[in-house]
Amino acid sequence: MKTATGPAYRPYVAVVKSARLLSPHFARITLTSPDFDVFGVDRRDQRVKIVLPGPDGRLCDIGQADPEAIDNGEWYARWRDLPDAERMPFRTYTVRRIDPEALELDIDFVLHHDAGPAGSWAETAAVGDRLIVVGPDARSPESAQGIDFHPGTARRILLAGDETAAPAICAVLEGLGPGVEAEAFIEVPSVDDALPLTAARGRVRWLARDERPHGEALIEAIEAWTAVSGELLARAAAPRPQALEDIDVDVDLLWDSPDDGEGEFYAWIAGESQTVKVLRRLLVQGCGVDRKRVAFMGYWRAGQVERTG
Repeated sequence: MKTATGPAYRPYVAVVKSARLLSPHFARITLTSPDFDVFGVDRRDQRVKIVLPGPDGRLCDIGQADPEAIDNGEWYARWRDLPDAERMPFRTYTVRRIDPEALELDIDFVLHHDAGPAGSWAETAAVGDRLIVVGPDARSPESAQGIDFHPGTARRILLAGDETAAPAICAVLEGLGPGVEAEAFIEVPSVDDALPLTAARGRVRWLARDERPHGEALIEAIEAWTAVSGELLARAAAPRPQALEDIDVDVDLLWDSPDDGEGEFYAWIAGESQTVKVLRRLLVQGCGVDRKRVAFMGYWRAGQVERTG
């Protein structure tokens, strides 16, 4: 039962229950916590924060063992105020699966040869390892925060992204209701990185990048899709010409997830910022799609160091 008060997100101390390699570039870490019985189940593409342990396995103190701090939503302020030597990095991930009855949470990690802190942790994660998950509290009326997938009345959906968006796209596909037709395009490092889906609705095309530049295969696939989807996109057109601001992805955050609205079509695009920018411009300016029907999230930027948060 949701309560009238309480923060949308809270820290959970979690323990690795299992760790397995799904493909050459994806690992699934199953976490457990006695407090996961109140973890939010809104799912879709809901974001959580993973606060990594120190090199010695120590967890930084962000109030995870203090009920008052949890109830007051103090975790970020406490993290920010920690001395540099005690402030462990955190990264953003997607809820892949949550089972409050089994007290289990699945997080899929992308593995790279030059992995950042989170990927490096996932590569060596072992049963019994601990970390902190800052995630939704089902008892809060605001527990659905961190969700960018807002299709509204749409029954024709386009999902596009790279490997960093794959867990979110897969979770969205598995959660779609009847009567929804979805087309998903996911660019991954290799042909062996296609992930298994459970009762997903819609068509999924895994695009192996291999040695091609990042984003090239995805852009080509969406261009080809728009070329044969003219009638659908025409019905999703804005009532008047739209101007798009020129976002400098090296400086500014490329992120907008419009609220639920009316319309047959909805697009959700996430991944590397420059690729997302190109795809957004293709749909909105190239095809005239109402920008209120296009969600876009630049998860990361090629050539930039992974950022905390």
